Amino acid sequence: MMAIGRGVEGVQMRSFRAWGGAAVAAAALQTAGCGYLSENGPSAVEIRAHIADPQGLPYEVVKLTPEVIHILAEDQPRSIASAFRDSRPPPTIKFGIGDVVTVTVFEAAAGGLFIPIEAGVRPGNFVQLPNQPVDTNGNISVPYAGAVHAQGHTPVEVQDEIVARIKNRAIEPQVLVALATQNTSLISVLGEVNTPNRFPAQPAGEHILDAITRAGGIKDQGYDTWVMLERKGVRATVPFGALVYEPSNNIWIWPNDTVYVYKEPQTYLAFGATAGGTTATGVFQNQGLFSFGAWRLSLAEALANAGGLIDVQADAGSVFLYRGEPCPIAQRLGIDCTKYPGPVIPVIYSVSFRDPAGYFLGTKVQMRNKDVIFAANAPSYEVAKFNTNIQTVIATGNNAAVAVQNGVVARNLLSAGSPK
Repeated sequence: MMAIGRGVEGVQMRSFRAWGGAAVAAAALQTAGCGYLSENGPSAVEIRAHIADPQGLPYEVVKLTPEVIHILAEDQPRSIASAFRDSRPPPTIKFGIGDVVTVTVFEAAAGGLFIPIEAGVRPGNFVQLPNQPVDTNGNISVPYAGAVHAQGHTPVEVQDEIVARIKNRAIEPQVLVALATQNTSLISVLGEVNTPNRFPAQPAGEHILDAITRAGGIKDQGYDTWVMLERKGVRATVPFGALVYEPSNNIWIWPNDTVYVYKEPQTYLAFGATAGGTTATGVFQNQGLFSFGAWRLSLAEALANAGGLIDVQADAGSVFLYRGEPCPIAQRLGIDCTKYPGPVIPVIYSVSFRDPAGYFLGTKVQMRNKDVIFAANAPSYEVAKFNTNIQTVIATGNNAAVAVQNGVVARNLLSAGSPK
């Protein structure tokens, strides 16, 4: 029996030494940063230290400050007013080729050029010419005045031209020129509206929302709806909500403008130590693709929409926002753009929610479509996860040692009980 005890003791000692050596080796590897444990993303230290694949994409890290937020706010891609700076009402509607025009000539007394003598009994000394379109040369034809150029002119200008041509032959003539059918100076409203249409511009003028209303209004609630305005080859796009809540975007619409309404849900990605929420596909998960659910969303709201930070896992001081910024904005942020080949600079904004002011900063930063939020793990969580793995390794070694011990005992018992 003493021999059995010594044998088992030797096996145990060898097993514990082996597994103890494995645990120490694992600890050394983890301390050296070899990354043998699974992780859900880079650590905060790696992001701030720019530890990345040399063959990968370089990036810049910018700390969110009030000055940075001010720069970003000036570059919000939500302003039609900034693209169309002429805030005046639309110009006076002018005739174009194809417009149908009506001309009425008045004379002070009968017996003139247009009014016969016997017309004195008529209720008004005027004659209305048949309606006629502006021809391909841009003219209309008026008896005794000839071809009068109408294209590009207002009704008053055409009236004055006709009077000037017949005033020496008619009796104190006056002329009224009106647009009978407006085939030019149209406004087109297309896309996700109830009655897409092309309709005449209003002489008194109207705004973008007025034109959308004339087209039956938008089909959906609006927070996923975008509105594009095109004028003379210039385009600008804003969320529909920007027209409603920011009146400066609801500018005057001009003749021949095109308004295109379309639906494109705004989404963002959330990774790392977030608690989870309902994603853009309607599935609850702790990270993935999330919908804005509103026409605009702040960083704090987006993080809350993704479930917020996991209390036992997240490093509240290390929340990062990934975004591509155009070079002019990057330069204002103090970034040297000469190191990057393209016009878009990869930028990672960092904010600390451990700092009480970080929550105020988070409410001021507006999310953009396809932004990425990453919440890093806390160092203490990584240590706890490592210790759990080490305990698993040690437990596995103990189980193996116990199994060996049981096997040795069973073998010796069988040997002792067998006949000599």
